[in-house]
Amino acid sequence: MPYLTKQYKFCAAHRYWNAGWSEQKNKENFDKDIFIHGHNYLLDVTVSGPINPESGFVINLKILNDIIKYKVLDILDHSQIEKDIGWFSDKQPSTENLVIYIWEQISMDIPLPAKLYKIRLQETPTIYTEYYGLDDE
Repeated sequence: MPYLTKQYKFCAAHRYWNAGWSEQKNKENFDKDIFIHGHNYLLDVTVSGPINPESGFVINLKILNDIIKYKVLDILDHSQIEKDIGWFSDKQPSTENLVIYIWEQISMDIPLPAKLYKIRLQETPTIYTEYYGLDDE
């Protein structure tokens, strides 16, 4: 089965802070990331499925682009993640949590027979997180 990956870009800011910790413990764990800072994220969305014999595609890219625009980019782009998005009110705005958030926003909207296979989110040139959903999805 083919796997199609489409890449998107967005910019967002965040800061790491655990309100249950002292300032010292926050500094020890998060260092300078306790201050608001931003990233130019690269988001790879991978879908799999059979090739439609009429279109030759696994998924109509206009449909995928619309899903990502309305469910991800319009929400995350130019946000301060932990302040602007309620899902993060009790979670750190890490790439680990972001990939789960993105998966939850789009997985049910991918039109069958295509299926969301993987989310890959790159925060900097040297760090990214991949997520394949839950085992029972």
